[in-house]
Parts: sequence; structure tokens; C-alpha cells
Amino acid sequence: MFDAAIFDWDGTLADSLRAIVVSFHNTLREHGLDVSTEYIERRIGIGASDTFRDILRSHNREVNEHIVSELVARKSEIQVLLADEIKLFDGAIDLLVRLQGKLRLVLASMNNRAVLAHLLKVKCLDGSFEFVITGDEVSRSKPDPEIFLRVATELNVDPGRCVVFEDSIFGVKAAKAAGMKCVAVTTGVYNQKELEVVKPDLVVETLSNPKIFSFILA
Repeated sequence: MFDAAIFDWDGTLADSLRAIVVSFHNTLREHGLDVSTEYIERRIGIGASDTFRDILRSHNREVNEHIVSELVARKSEIQVLLADEIKLFDGAIDLLVRLQGKLRLVLASMNNRAVLAHLLKVKCLDGSFEFVITGDEVSRSKPDPEIFLRVATELNVDPGRCVVFEDSIFGVKAAKAAGMKCVAVTTGVYNQKELEVVKPDLVVETLSNPKIFSFILA
């Protein structure tokens, strides 16, 4: 059995796809920028800061960190306003409840602290995790393993004793690079075939799949 279970938020525990896309589009349009919805969706998981940097470069705009910070802050404000549209996936609450007391539970997301703090509160999950780390608290985004290695350090546990729940190829790559096991769910924008390419230890369609509990407690 593992010592800790580390959960991603967007696309893994929460169906936040529309809220993320809308918040990006609205923020970009306020600055005279625009990209396709697919462009945004396929970058969910690497964090808003890196996504905005990529967009600025693609539009031949200067990558000014002050502007990047303004864009991230505005995107976060809009996403908070859309909190009621964000729903937890089937099986999310049940899995967290079943794991309480058996493993140390952590939330590790490239979303921003302000957004996650609000969402955890309105979804009544603010006491569900021993530790929460967000994208604005690391210097390198997924697929770099920094965020997961920071969790292992904070908990003082061996990375090999941690299991990560992710929906994106970036998250799976980060978990494996950290030396952790990974359960990938197809509730995000990546399908099973795409996720299998980056070699998670288990791929499931939902968090309610009984294979998850068997895998964790084996």
C-alpha cells in the first residue's frame, strides 16, 4: 500500500473544462488576443502562466512577466466567478472518503491558489487534504516533476510510496519523472490511447472504477 495519494484538480477531480476555456478566452480578448478552444484545452495541466507565455510568443508579443501576472490574475478572477459551473466528477467524493485515514491525501494542481482555495471551500473539500500545492508555488510546470517532488519533501515520504491521480499527459509525465506511480483518468481532454503512450500504471474511465482501490491498497 502507498503512503500518500496526490490528486490533480482540473479534469481529474473536477469537471472544470468549460470554466477554464471561458476564463482564458475572455482574458485574452480583453488584451486583443485570441486562440482556438483546442489550443487552450490541449494545454490544460501546464499552468496558466506557461500557457499565456506560449500565446504571447505565438502572437509575436513581448513575454513581459508583469503582463503574464496580470493575465493570470484576470483569468483567475473570471474562473472564480464561474465556480457554480464546476462539478466534481462521479466517484471523486467517494474515493476521497474511502482513502481518508488510509493514505495521506494531497492536492497538487497547476491552477492558482486563489482559484483552488475558493473552489475547495464551495465544494466543501477544504478539509479533505493534508497539503495543497498550486502552480503559483513552483518555478517549473508539469511535465517537470517539481510539484510532485515538493509534495514528497513536504510529507517526508519516499516518492516511490506515492500514487498520483492525473488526467493529462503532462501530469502523467511529471508523476513518472518523480518516480511515483500514476493512475490516469480519461475524464479530461486526453483519451486512453493518448494517456497510455506516456505509460501510467493504470488507466480508468472514472474515479469510481473499483480497480483504483485494488491498485492502491494492494
